[in-house]
Amino acid sequence: MTQSPIVQQGVRLASPLAIAVAIYLLFAGHNNPGGGFAAGLVLGSVVALRVITGVDRPAWGSELVAGGLLIVLAVAVAPVLWGDTVLDQKIVSSTLPILGKVKTGSALPFDIGVTAIVVGLVILVLQGLHAEHYAGEPSSDHKGVDR
Repeated sequence: MTQSPIVQQGVRLASPLAIAVAIYLLFAGHNNPGGGFAAGLVLGSVVALRVITGVDRPAWGSELVAGGLLIVLAVAVAPVLWGDTVLDQKIVSSTLPILGKVKTGSALPFDIGVTAIVVGLVILVLQGLHAEHYAGEPSSDHKGVDR
């Protein structure tokens, strides 16, 4: 099955906008709707579209899941080292020259870890479903099978 170059180009052009929306959701998730899971779903949909159209074929899903789990566990357990409860959030605020007052906390690295887990799981599901077969390349265990 051949892929349409118009569809591929459309996915390539739409990807940066979707990534910008995902980054906004990641950073706005503390005070507004969004967060790590929503950002991960948007990034996961970008990955899925790029795989299905044959633009990209990432192979690092396991690494993203493992790295995300390590980040989430570190953020969850770190407060215990200072005598606080598990998942206790610390908030840091500072004033930056252009942005003005910026406030963030330990929820941001936690959300980054959740985003990595979600995107990694999307990649692993696509690999498990042999989505590369739909990108015009036959998968290794379906050689000679025409769909």
